[in-house]
Amino acid sequence: MKKFQAQPGFVVQAYKFALDPNATQETALRSHCGAARASYNWAVGWVSASWWQRRAEQSYGIGEAGLTQWRPWSLPSLRKEFNQVKRTDPRFASWWEENSKEAYNTGLANAAAAFDNYAKSKQGKRRGKSKGKQVGMPRFKSKRKARLSCRFTTGVIRVDADGRHVTLPRLGTIRVHEPTAKLLGRVQAGTARILSATVRHERGRWFVSFQTEVKHEIHRVARPGVAVGIDLGIKTLAVMADSTGEIRQAPNPRHLDSALKQLRRASRAVSRRQGPDRRTGQKASKRWERANATRNKVHHRVANLRADALHKLTTAVTAEYGTVVVEDLNVAGMLRNRRLARHIADAGFGEIRRQLTYKTRRNGCRIVVADRWFPSSKTCSGCGAVKAKLPLHVRTYECDTCGLVIDRDDNAALNLATLAAAATTGTGVAGDQDTPKVSKPRGADHKTRTTLPRRKTGTGRAGGATLPHQRQTEARDRTQTAALTLW
Repeated sequence: MKKFQAQPGFVVQAYKFALDPNATQETALRSHCGAARASYNWAVGWVSASWWQRRAEQSYGIGEAGLTQWRPWSLPSLRKEFNQVKRTDPRFASWWEENSKEAYNTGLANAAAAFDNYAKSKQGKRRGKSKGKQVGMPRFKSKRKARLSCRFTTGVIRVDADGRHVTLPRLGTIRVHEPTAKLLGRVQAGTARILSATVRHERGRWFVSFQTEVKHEIHRVARPGVAVGIDLGIKTLAVMADSTGEIRQAPNPRHLDSALKQLRRASRAVSRRQGPDRRTGQKASKRWERANATRNKVHHRVANLRADALHKLTTAVTAEYGTVVVEDLNVAGMLRNRRLARHIADAGFGEIRRQLTYKTRRNGCRIVVADRWFPSSKTCSGCGAVKAKLPLHVRTYECDTCGLVIDRDDNAALNLATLAAAATTGTGVAGDQDTPKVSKPRGADHKTRTTLPRRKTGTGRAGGATLPHQRQTEARDRTQTAALTLW
């Protein structure tokens, strides 16, 4: 799928609305999302079949010239092959006409992107989400676990003039739960153009996201010359100290803790019912489905409250300060602490940084990321002295040099605020989107971590078998840009 390039002065922005489909429309939505999953699985199976076939032929001593040709995974190639087999393949022949072509194109595009990411990872051009790990080979999507999603790029895609309905290809006009006046006004004024629409089922509701090209308007912040340092925590969600010395605190709402009693009661009700069992083929009872839906509502409400609170916090920060300094927290490592994992996950440290990143860019200000090893809590905000150790249970910082006594989180926030000037002059340990991080922060001790040796070939789950994509040679298919010949 061709990537859209915004025109000068315009940016790509998404508008998300909740839907209220009727029973017929919800059945059609699920059918389209299921078609996207089915086409994705077909593409993964069609491409990987040639890999395993070549592996089997090599085991019989067949030479390179006699091996099965590699199957390309570019989107045009997958689309051409799918159009030839969809009328005869028993997996699609009886029902493929019920859905829009965009549903199948969604699955094929996702499969092409997955194979491209895998090829780039094998070439060393990218890594996976976890640092140091490669992107794995695309796998089949489970009907039980796959997220329901489908994207529309062609056809009738519009926001109706009444502001209460949207129109999508083959699905028709669907009522929205909330008014679309914000997007409708931009479209009617000519400052926005809808590019595509994606429907998705999450948190018990159907949503539609319109990818639009909108005219870029920079919202000037209230205090452009003031920098703020944000120290995230559990007791207090965010301690904000600006360059003028003012300190503010954002309390931690602890939405999950507030709902634990209700969640435990709902979970006990679910455990008493007859649930599904895949080993014996037992199906869930109607009472179990109702109890499970009640429990899911509690989880969905907690997630919605958390998202609303984080958006209000980050919007207020990026609308006031010209520079925002945050820490590069190892959230994945922090979640390994079994005593604090639930509280850290409930706080949403990673989501706060993600929202601050794009909201500062939208408002024309900048975000500075302090080095992970910068001793913001150990450094005295008054004289700059650095303590050798500062245990986590010590909540008050007492400087041995100047005698300063201050709250631990307030001290860390003040130190982060001072990094804004250091990032501007290039003498500190901070880095923003344009300047790299300095590797040796003041007073930081980088802990040495021993890395485990890589797993030897043939010791994985496949019973010691070497996968057919372990090695690679030059690309052969001219229609795909990053195709690899994988052994």
